[in-house]
Amino acid sequence: MDTEKIVSAAEANRKFSYVLSKVRQGCSYVVTSHGKSVAKIVPFRDYDAVASSSKATLLARLKSQPTKNIGKLTRDELYDQ
Repeated sequence: MDTEKIVSAAEANRKFSYVLSKVRQGCSYVVTSHGKSVAKIVPFRDYDAVASSSKATLLARLKSQPTKNIGKLTRDELYDQ
């Protein structure tokens, strides 16, 4: 089936059993909140490919950003909320 559908978080919550049944059949869902994509539900068999792609994208983005020297921080500063 391999189709991707967009569903709001509220609708996904109301129809979660239906969404899962469609995922079992091969559908993927992009879950949105206030019109912005926040999550993706994919068949488990596709998880490794999605995770690898996400990791590669994140690493490429991190490598493209310049580093900043912010000096030394104490342990308390690192964990200060």
